Amino acid sequence: MPKLKAVLFDLDGTLIDSEYFHYSCWMDILGTFDISVPYEVWATTYAGHPLPDNCKRIKETFGLEIPLPELMDWRERLSRTGFSTKEIKLMPFAAEALAYFKSKGLKIALVTASPRDNVKIIFERNGLGHYFDTMITRSDVERSKPDPESYEKAVAQLGVEKEACIAFEDTLSGLRAAKGAGITCYAIQHNQSQHALLDLADKIYLTLDEAIASLEAQSLV
Repeated sequence: MPKLKAVLFDLDGTLIDSEYFHYSCWMDILGTFDISVPYEVWATTYAGHPLPDNCKRIKETFGLEIPLPELMDWRERLSRTGFSTKEIKLMPFAAEALAYFKSKGLKIALVTASPRDNVKIIFERNGLGHYFDTMITRSDVERSKPDPESYEKAVAQLGVEKEACIAFEDTLSGLRAAKGAGITCYAIQHNQSQHALLDLADKIYLTLDEAIASLEAQSLV
């Protein structure tokens, strides 16, 4: 692998600690139908999948008597309200990792299955938006993760060869997108019980600082 020229980051679960937030939004909806799902089940079944896919699967799995467009609108309203009003913490070493790669002169992209409106709200609150040279959201593609389209588009906009890029993801859906685009991908997953599900990754680490230490050891940055 040549020396890195660009780094591509997933958002939810990789840079921001939002997975339980998304779970809570769904439980608010399912609770109105007297349905409850343990977080561990949600995390292994739905985390990291695009909202349209999850809406369809959840509606079918639980037999929800609600039109799919109405369910999607309901879920997106909860996200917009929550991201605007609730504290969404950063994942460990997220800000430090962005600053580190920026200081090394690398290009940085965001590649997320979240809609652009949500990303805008999040970055307005945490101030991380200035680190990114480009952002590819669900709103910018026809086929979101696990399809590789979002990663293909990000690399094209950055103007660098795939061999000089690395992606950071925390779910199998994201890994499939990055690897499907031919990009080296490290999984950053603090929950070791999830590591067996992420064996598609080139490497797996608990935190971003561990990944950076590995890249330095390989003289890739």
